[in-house]
Amino acid sequence: MTTQAIETRDDVMRAAKSETLISPRFYTTDFAAMDRLDMNPVRKEWDAMLAEYEGDNNHDHFQRDASFKDEIHEMTPELRQEFLDFLVSSITSEYSGCVLYNEIRKNVENPDIKRLMTYLTRDESRHANFINASLRDYGLGVDLANLKATKKYTYFKPKYIFYATYLSEKIGYARYITIFRQLERHPEKRFHPIFKWFERWCNDEFRHGESFALMMRAQPHLLAGANLLWVRFFLLAVYATMFVRDHTRPMLHVAMGLDPDTYDYKVFDITTEISKQVFPISLDTNSESFRAGLRRLLEASDGIARAKAQGGVTGLVKRAGWALVGVTTFFKLYLHPVHRHDLPQQMRVAPAW
Repeated sequence: MTTQAIETRDDVMRAAKSETLISPRFYTTDFAAMDRLDMNPVRKEWDAMLAEYEGDNNHDHFQRDASFKDEIHEMTPELRQEFLDFLVSSITSEYSGCVLYNEIRKNVENPDIKRLMTYLTRDESRHANFINASLRDYGLGVDLANLKATKKYTYFKPKYIFYATYLSEKIGYARYITIFRQLERHPEKRFHPIFKWFERWCNDEFRHGESFALMMRAQPHLLAGANLLWVRFFLLAVYATMFVRDHTRPMLHVAMGLDPDTYDYKVFDITTEISKQVFPISLDTNSESFRAGLRRLLEASDGIARAKAQGGVTGLVKRAGWALVGVTTFFKLYLHPVHRHDLPQQMRVAPAW
């Protein structure tokens, strides 16, 4: 499966606004429920974390140096397209967080939540604008104001926001630190200077995840009983989405000296280890039957893309058939046995990978 060509600013906005199973989305939520959150059960850890944000130790982390543009390598047309797709997707994802956090900030009075959302909005805005600068180097760029006004919003209950955002931030850390370490070992494969900022970027992602971990630990009912079915769903959805999306960019991984399968499984291992701080269950991503299911999901995704390109009645029938394969496979993966473990007393973890 290949990504659609990005050559013009209209192509950029089309990609940023796209609504597929693997594209980043914009969210809204129940602000009144957010306002009622009680952080007192984790007060010590919460206040220490807010003090870290207040210190703003990343205020000068996302500034390009004079040699930035000189370090951009020539790319094959295929690699260029996949890299541009990666930039657009990353901008959309970061700005999605920025918009959501800012809307929560404006619509709550709870001082704990309002302060946190102020800091998260600040960080995500920096990330989105820093990445967008790299896209503008190619004469492109995402019109963020237009994107905010025109992209479709999905309503999520606060608990779904917590599960999805926590995992998004932590798997983001695992992805970027794995790439950073690979290019640290093989600097000759660093074809664009933005990768030098991945460690700073991913450490922000890690801390954002810590915030949502504390929010969930302060509301223990979110991590028990029937809610564990939702935890299980979001774990699988995030992992499966990453696996399918990464395989749409094979040249990007080849250029960095990474095998998509090996890379994804390593990211899953890191994310699973981190998420034990908050989730009492984890997926058995090292099981061969689980990995076979992921490959089947990828096959279904590729089949849907081919059928869509074919068009007509035949293409429509094939799309329906592959969609059924995808849904059935996801359901089987959802029923795959999970690991269970106790939550640690120490609620926070350090970015040690």
